[in-house]
Amino acid sequence: MSNFYKKILENNKKWVEDKLAIDLNYFEDLAKGQKPPLLWIGCSDSRVPANEIIGAKPGEVFVHRNIANMVVHSDMNMLSVLDYAVNVLKVKHVIVCGHYGCGGVKAAMGNDSIGIIDNWIRHIKNVYRLHNVYLDSIVDETERFNAFVEINAKEQVFDLSRTSIVQNAWKNGQDLTLHGWVYGLNSGFVTDLNVNVSSNNELDEVYQLNL
Repeated sequence: MSNFYKKILENNKKWVEDKLAIDLNYFEDLAKGQKPPLLWIGCSDSRVPANEIIGAKPGEVFVHRNIANMVVHSDMNMLSVLDYAVNVLKVKHVIVCGHYGCGGVKAAMGNDSIGIIDNWIRHIKNVYRLHNVYLDSIVDETERFNAFVEINAKEQVFDLSRTSIVQNAWKNGQDLTLHGWVYGLNSGFVTDLNVNVSSNNELDEVYQLNL
């Protein structure tokens, strides 16, 4: 057994002890159920821990993560998480959070084949294609990379708003707002992209479903 593996088991025991020292009923209360106000759709990158970034406690954030925080309409995993969060947990906010320096977004800007992930990266490339005129006009490569990270996060918010799950919630009068953020690995701060959607009326007419 490696030292790292032993260490994380020891860390778990220490974490439990620390929580119980503060509140003997901490885990019993957690086990009774969850009612988080927020669904977080973020990147799988190990440097972007959803709870820690916003100072949330266990039970306060429902989380879905994948490479480059994508909202793909054929992704049953994402749709299942979204459906449960919206229709069962009744979350009031969904945040799509990208991050500067995202490897998935970077890969989508190039042509190197990585493997099976190429099929996932294609969805990100589609976003670039929609905005290629603007992105290609940015001479500085780092600035173009950062701009693409922001655009990708915004587009995922729009894709989220077009799902039947979200639109049905709005039709039923549910209080639900979608947001787009980007996290800075080198600063720790999040940037609110000012993409906040809370009504079907805010979408282009072609996407407004008659449910």
